[in-house]
Amino acid sequence: MHKKSNKIIIVMFITFLMSINILNILTPDRKFSEVENRVLVQLPNLKWKNLISGKFTKEFEEYTTDQFVFRDFWVGIKSDMERLTLKSENKGIFFGKKGYLLEDYKKPDEGLEENVKSVNVFSKKLPNVSTYLMLAPNSVKVYEDKLPLFASPYDQLKTIKFVKENLNKDIEFIDTYDKLSSKKNEYIYFKTDHHWTMRGAYYAYQALAKQLEIKPHSIEDFYTKTVTDTFYGTFYSKASNMHISPDSIEIFQPKTDITYEVCYADDNKCTNTLYELKHLDTKDKYSVFLDGNHALVTIKTSIKNNKKIAIFKDSYSHCFIPFLANHYEEIHVIDLRYYKLNVYEYIKNHDIKESLFLYNVATFSTDENIKFLK
Repeated sequence: MHKKSNKIIIVMFITFLMSINILNILTPDRKFSEVENRVLVQLPNLKWKNLISGKFTKEFEEYTTDQFVFRDFWVGIKSDMERLTLKSENKGIFFGKKGYLLEDYKKPDEGLEENVKSVNVFSKKLPNVSTYLMLAPNSVKVYEDKLPLFASPYDQLKTIKFVKENLNKDIEFIDTYDKLSSKKNEYIYFKTDHHWTMRGAYYAYQALAKQLEIKPHSIEDFYTKTVTDTFYGTFYSKASNMHISPDSIEIFQPKTDITYEVCYADDNKCTNTLYELKHLDTKDKYSVFLDGNHALVTIKTSIKNNKKIAIFKDSYSHCFIPFLANHYEEIHVIDLRYYKLNVYEYIKNHDIKESLFLYNVATFSTDENIKFLK
């Protein structure tokens, strides 16, 4: 009887393995994982030199891992097992209290110093342009009280202090930590994503307005609307935790009759809105703000005050810029990850007199594209 049951188990196991292999062969390869929010490895080309060097073997292993049948299901099972074992972190993402996912922040290396030097070079080359730098703390700093036991990310306030102390004196630093920390009981950061919410960006806009000597609009000057409550962001994709509640996305529309012309240079298209609602039907719902990442975006408003500003940025700026657009005739948004032309000539040619560097602390600490300013 015992031998018979062993044979049944062996047959079932072999059948399972054969079925999985057959399904792996018959199932079409996927190009993108919605759950992990990343492009999946495709079948590598079989070349003799790659086979000899071992490169093909490595790439094929990555391919089979990414294209394994029911991959999203197995990723979910792995996540469930990790939570059952009380694991508090996965792939650099902490499982925080009240459903918050928080990204670990490591002590910056010399890349941070190089980025500060690059901004200093920028201000020296354009002495007639008022330069501002805003560093937004990440949720891991503002929501320290939600970190799991024994989590010890590097203190972002030390990074902010280093930047402030090493900036040229003619660059104005915009400190947003105190303002955001005082509002942390509000919904100012997403739980499943690395960005702040538009409400969080609003409070940062209030802090910046004082330095720019503009009167910020009160929150009552905007219509607010929740456009989705099914947003799963980058932390969710990275940590693969399948039992986290989704985020909601809120947008602010001014109650005034201001109009916009928003042009995306790399797509050669223009629109009259700061919000691209089509992205609400995709995984990357945060791209509802300014259509996601672009090399160069120009925003011309119906305001006639001859005020122009250039914004060098990461994606934290996308839900921030709609507030600033209510004060400028023109905003020129430059992403140094993609824009490789001469920024100094661009600013001079467009007669821009103000510039803002707007980055979150984690990105500014590691972004290797800011150095091209030098």
